[in-house]
Amino acid sequence: MGLLAYDWRRCSFPVRADGKTAASLTYPRTDAETDPGMQVTRIVDRYLARETALTWAAVTGVLMLILMSNRFALLLGDAAAGKLPRQTVFTLLGLASVNYLIVVIPVALFLAVMLALGRLYRDSEMTTLMACGIGPIQIYRPLLLLAAVLSIILAVLSLQVAPWAVQTSNFIRSTGQHNAQVGNFESGRFKVDQDGRGVLYAASVSHDARELQDVFMEGTDRGRLSVITAATGVREVHGEDGAGMLVLKDGYRYEGTPGQADFRIVQFAEHGIRISPSPPDLGEQGYATMSTRALLRAHDPAAVSELQWRLSVPITALLLTLLAVPLARISPRQGRYGKLFAAILAYVIYSNLIGIARIWLQNGVIPSSLGIWWVYLLFLAMTFIMLYQQYGLRGLWFSAKARP
Repeated sequence: MGLLAYDWRRCSFPVRADGKTAASLTYPRTDAETDPGMQVTRIVDRYLARETALTWAAVTGVLMLILMSNRFALLLGDAAAGKLPRQTVFTLLGLASVNYLIVVIPVALFLAVMLALGRLYRDSEMTTLMACGIGPIQIYRPLLLLAAVLSIILAVLSLQVAPWAVQTSNFIRSTGQHNAQVGNFESGRFKVDQDGRGVLYAASVSHDARELQDVFMEGTDRGRLSVITAATGVREVHGEDGAGMLVLKDGYRYEGTPGQADFRIVQFAEHGIRISPSPPDLGEQGYATMSTRALLRAHDPAAVSELQWRLSVPITALLLTLLAVPLARISPRQGRYGKLFAAILAYVIYSNLIGIARIWLQNGVIPSSLGIWWVYLLFLAMTFIMLYQQYGLRGLWFSAKARP
């Protein structure tokens, strides 16, 4: 049901024979009930807040589904290739969703405001609202309230949760790769070592992954190809890091160089192969994994750039909401999606300018006092210019309550 379909008859009161309303004799009527302008404002507030919130939820769900599906496919590929244990896939997927939400929530809010206001312009409801005294201030009020709530959530995600998620994801990925190297053997599956220069295959593996049947191994030894086949094998673990020995029994070892006839064939009753996995590589802990408190104590340009970007995430939601109102103004003939391409283009320009500002700040091209804040001032000025062109200076402040 559209905004103009509101049934004003629900606000009427039964009239008595003496000409007085029954409602006036039972309770005093407040200013909000007697002032039609305030009633219209409250209706518009509820309508815009509901339409924008529902559209934002739908856009966020669609974008997150696309991003998470792509991430899930990549993680499944790593797990299938033996680079990650299968039990870490959903954990890494959940941690990746934090960084996706930081990007998706402001974009979804921007598009939601564009779509909600675009519908009002398409159905000529915005023209009626303007005639009733609803100005930009009344339109901004419910939208900025929703943006403020989302900005608080974004601030928590950006300043607290995201650094922990990146650090935890790096730790799980590195330890997962290590565990995949030394993990249990599986029947009928090739297992590649950490350097990718050797492979092992066992036709049958016991439940405890210690005893192997019909073993095949291939690798290089001092520049020569080495192929080993054995009837059975036993894995001996000597440490908590998975190091130990793989003892093969009743097999053959073939050594040589492909294309030459100097192959050596050795039959053995028992042959031991050392298993020495590399320790987990946690990598260099960059600024993305540092806590916000640690970034406040750091003064190098890279740390300042990371800190300003985290602070900019909640500001982005508010700024895009301010920009969406004048950008969404269309004629009824343009349709609801008339300015959607312009909105996407504006966000692409905004996102690229933020990236350029961060690089300039890291390289010392611009001072930290200017940082990335000039981008927000630029878009804020552009928003005010668009509002001034559409409504004029006096038109920005008129309200339903001020009209007779």
